[in-house]
Amino acid sequence: MSPNESRGLPGLAGIVIVTLAIGGAAVVAGLRYSAVEPGGSSDAASPTAPANSGAERPRPPRPVTDVPEHATEEYGRRLVAQTVELLGPDHPDPTRRYSGGRLNCASCHLATGTDPGTLALLQTAEHYPRFSGRAGNMTDVEDRINECMQRSMNGKPLPLDSPEMIAIAAYLRSLGSRYEAMGASLKKASEPPAFKTPKRAASLEAGQTVYGARCSVCHGNDGLGLLATGEKAKGYLFPPLWGPDSFNNGAGMHRVLTAARFIKARMPLGEATLTDDEAFDVAAYINAQPRPEMPNLEQDYPDKTAKPVDNPYGPFADDFPLEQHRVGPFQPIEEHYKALKKTK
Repeated sequence: MSPNESRGLPGLAGIVIVTLAIGGAAVVAGLRYSAVEPGGSSDAASPTAPANSGAERPRPPRPVTDVPEHATEEYGRRLVAQTVELLGPDHPDPTRRYSGGRLNCASCHLATGTDPGTLALLQTAEHYPRFSGRAGNMTDVEDRINECMQRSMNGKPLPLDSPEMIAIAAYLRSLGSRYEAMGASLKKASEPPAFKTPKRAASLEAGQTVYGARCSVCHGNDGLGLLATGEKAKGYLFPPLWGPDSFNNGAGMHRVLTAARFIKARMPLGEATLTDDEAFDVAAYINAQPRPEMPNLEQDYPDKTAKPVDNPYGPFADDFPLEQHRVGPFQPIEEHYKALKKTK
């Protein structure tokens, strides 16, 4: 019997780390932009391009013709909820195997993105198109989906005219009207105060202690998650936080501050009671564990000064050591770039 099979169903505890951090696009149904540019995009994109960036203006939309009947919003919702079954590496049709890992989008986008708060998808349409520091140009919702397919899902991009891409994008756009119809009380996120970065380096030793006490009951001592049925093709009830089925090292959740913000807001599931220090340390511990590696990460962020301070891979536009970019302290790096901006 495997560790996953022998582990009993846990209570409401654990850390459900990011899968598909999808943005949105302010585009009308039936329209899309051109293909994703090489190199991916940014998890920390600004709504508009910097004046001196030389970024492209939003690309003109073009109609998608011959949309398959099943490329519906409901199919998009199912793809978010059942990503492993519908797009995963165990799909019986090899041409449908787009995800290299075994995470569902809904592992992190709780209630398929309809639960208000951190990583909700309800207001997706307000945020795209926008400039991406990671890509160095304007990106739209289709670009963002494919970034996540290649990074958080450790897979390959969806064809822009595929039923799956059309359906996911349609589902994301549809959530805006749903959000507008919600009452004020339903729009309010039930989350603790936002994460504040401790003024120190994260402690992997302290993070391991937090993980053992608050996370392992769901995700396992080995961090490899709890299978939903005992079959990998059906995905995980509690996803793997590292190992071959988890997100790769190019994903946004592999940044310690991104992970800590999510952990503080959402975890343990149903009982988000970790302190800033606990969330910080356990995020660093999780991200120090082995996971798939994405090639060509040096091509990210053409403007290296646009890299987030916690980006875990170089090259950088500063002399701070790689380990400090990974675990902090981050305040000296932030002050460096603030001073750099003042000189421009």
